[in-house]
Amino acid sequence: MFKKLLLTAALVAASANAFAAGVSYKLDPTHTNVLASWSHFGFSHPSAQFGAVDGTLVYDEKDVAKSSVEVTLPLSGLDSFVPKLDAHLKSADFFDAEKFPAITFKSTKVEDLGGGKLRITGDLTVKGTTRPVVLAAQLNKAGDHPMTKRPTVGFDATTTIKRSEFGVGAYVPNVGDEITLRITTEASAAK
Repeated sequence: MFKKLLLTAALVAASANAFAAGVSYKLDPTHTNVLASWSHFGFSHPSAQFGAVDGTLVYDEKDVAKSSVEVTLPLSGLDSFVPKLDAHLKSADFFDAEKFPAITFKSTKVEDLGGGKLRITGDLTVKGTTRPVVLAAQLNKAGDHPMTKRPTVGFDATTTIKRSEFGVGAYVPNVGDEITLRITTEASAAK
């Protein structure tokens, strides 16, 4: 009985320590969604999602400033829900996916705003152009995943960018220059 209690206490302590110091997490592409939306002549607000997301994040609960995130969005995973539009968005008019096959984001600063709110500043690279972007992020949950039993974190984040600043300005201003990005992600620690 005593050994069982000791083992349970050790497991709880190990689990708590996993979140206490900076832990590296791998983004789960099946539970990560990056959704972009824009104005189309002011009549509608179409959207597209970026699938097959790959990336890692380091989350340090005790010192959030030591946290970081690095993400790659392969344009092969771009889905506007309209196949003809997918092909057009991947063409040289917009992303020129053949020449620039991925979008990347790498954080340069993470700030703790309290209450699970974070400000994540980083470099967004689209079509060979890198510019600073600020994400307003919210920690949804940190804990052991009930299915995998591994330490897992989940975040939501939003930002707005001007696509013309990244060389993707076709049809501005009729098709909106401002792109709203909504991100949700789960990431788990390595086994």
